[in-house]
Amino acid sequence: MIPRYARPEMTDIWEPATKFRIWYEIEAHACDAQAELGVIPKENAQAVWTAKDAVFDVARIDEIEAVTKHDVIAFLTHLAEHVGADQARFVHQGMTSSDVLDTCLNVQLMRAADLLIADMDKLLAALKRRALEHKDTVRIGRSHGIHAEPTTMGLTFARFYAEMERGRRRLLAAREEIATGAISGAVGTFANIDPAVEEHVCRQMGLKPETISTQVIPRDRHAMFFATLGVIASSMENIAIEIRHMQRTEVLEAEEFFSKGQKGSSAMPHKRNPVLTENLTGLARLVRMTVVPAMENVALWHERDISHSSVERGIAPDATVTLDFALNRLAGVIDKLVIYPENMLANMNKFKGLVMSQRVLLALTQAGVSREDAYRLVQRNAMKVWEQGKDFKEELLADAEVTAALSPAEIEEKFDLGYHTKHVDTIFARVFGTE
Repeated sequence: MIPRYARPEMTDIWEPATKFRIWYEIEAHACDAQAELGVIPKENAQAVWTAKDAVFDVARIDEIEAVTKHDVIAFLTHLAEHVGADQARFVHQGMTSSDVLDTCLNVQLMRAADLLIADMDKLLAALKRRALEHKDTVRIGRSHGIHAEPTTMGLTFARFYAEMERGRRRLLAAREEIATGAISGAVGTFANIDPAVEEHVCRQMGLKPETISTQVIPRDRHAMFFATLGVIASSMENIAIEIRHMQRTEVLEAEEFFSKGQKGSSAMPHKRNPVLTENLTGLARLVRMTVVPAMENVALWHERDISHSSVERGIAPDATVTLDFALNRLAGVIDKLVIYPENMLANMNKFKGLVMSQRVLLALTQAGVSREDAYRLVQRNAMKVWEQGKDFKEELLADAEVTAALSPAEIEEKFDLGYHTKHVDTIFARVFGTE
């Protein structure tokens, strides 16, 4: 996580001051519940809330931790400095450090998910707008990087919209998966704390009580969360790769917006490079890099070890901050992407009608020619286009075996572009509904 690829809305979630504020709220709400149960005096619980406007001194907590070698104890010591040692003596009653750490982490991940969902909404809006704008903008579809059959730029945008919309649904599920808290004590048995405390704290923090915890919240939940971020990052890269291909000089069907005063190369003044989408490809790798460690965190010794802790201190902010930045960058790229319809048509016609080969193949079989013979007839004329630069339609019209089965008018009809776009509205209705 570096400032170059970070937005303050997300980095604020992971600031130490934010973490300590969440810790404080967890402890204060737990005191309220304990007081309601008669476990601690109500005046002590109320005294904890006298620190609600306090600014917790991160440097002071670090100073205490340098001695205690324990972050939660350092925080509790500092909290007592705010509310008084006697008033604070019931804070953390029956709790263990992971009750605070894990519940806080899930609050942070839940808040991060809310920002990421908003980011995806922004990207989805941009993809939908460009899809509708270019619904009928014909371009060549490619398989293996080679010309296949005509499609439209709108369908390309719609495909990415559908993929990202699936990602959004997965993220909503991941948010729900991670939105649990645990205030269950040393090994999760509630031996020293009533389950009602956990229920109260979770309700106040916007969480659900963990079904069953050990000393920690089960890490399969976190694995699912980070795996979802990894899938979204891969979808993001899928879009970026397509844009990078379209911006290649030999293709130039679209390109990233090039602003006034922008420079593409320190050596070559003519350059206009797809730097944003290349950057997004790299950022996607960073997000995916967090998935395997999250999976490996699932297996912990007995009721708990801390092998997961150092991992999560890194991957939680890194994955969410990076993906937040990347999604916002991608939304901007899509919003300003420059499209070149004329180049799309020119590219499609580069091999003079060759992309209509399947229509001719099917027409020959419909006319009574065996599939094997039909394939042979079409391919031998297609190879002349590849190898000699011939015109596919003219070669077909000059082939006696082809014209024995198809009339010139029937051959001509097979080169109608509208044939390939006749179901675009149907696909759009599937993707965007019938609005």
